[in-house]
Amino acid sequence: MAEEPEGVSPACPPAVRQVELACQSWTEIGAGLKAGTRTVIIPVGGTEQSGPYMAVGKHDVRARVLADRIARRVGQTLVAPVLAYVPEGSTRPRTGHMRFAGTLSIPPAVFAGLVEGAAESLRAQGFTTIVLLGDHGGYQAQLAALAQRLNRRWAGEGAARVLYVGTYYDVVAGQYADYLRRQGHGVALGKHADISDTSLMLAVDPSLVREGLLRQAGKPDSADGVYGGDPRQATAELGRVGTAMQVQAAVEAISSFNRRHP
Repeated sequence: MAEEPEGVSPACPPAVRQVELACQSWTEIGAGLKAGTRTVIIPVGGTEQSGPYMAVGKHDVRARVLADRIARRVGQTLVAPVLAYVPEGSTRPRTGHMRFAGTLSIPPAVFAGLVEGAAESLRAQGFTTIVLLGDHGGYQAQLAALAQRLNRRWAGEGAARVLYVGTYYDVVAGQYADYLRRQGHGVALGKHADISDTSLMLAVDPSLVREGLLRQAGKPDSADGVYGGDPRQATAELGRVGTAMQVQAAVEAISSFNRRHP
């Protein structure tokens, strides 16, 4: 079997290189800091099952892509690499999403250390607004608590502050869910891997959804990893409404924060 040619899909095309920390050299990042790029987003994803029709990297891809869009809208903002390892349940016994193949889970204390270490690294380099942006519901309260802890620790040590943007996640179960109900999709809403979750993924990257199988499937349930609702009527068009709401909510939160803390 012939090998595929290397280098045909660059990891850092121009639009990505513009905002992603991992796509820049240390000298480019340093020059950006000197020029006023002082805001950085730490996107938090999570590697977990999302039913039979969605890849386990769902949260990681959504967090990265939407963080890039947010950074471009805010301006003078970079995006750190996605944190893909998060608490997802116990391994002994296997609970939560850990009951399904492909889920990766770390203890909450390890997760806290990971977030704190990343934030401290960025603060030490000169970033003054460090944004915690989580795509998964399981650690939202922990992110909020970590932001408070770091802000107390850093008080009086300089200008750096941590901003937890909870509205990015909250809009999905709030404003976006209300929109889906108005479109007649209320019965398809659930808690995980439902029409909302699947539509958001189709809008961001449809390659992570097994759409052909999804359209032919019977209604999945908790045994399939789908908790309530029904993903079968999900569309990219519906998802684009939700992602626009998420991006707008985050842009407003970060921009407002930076105006209050110039």
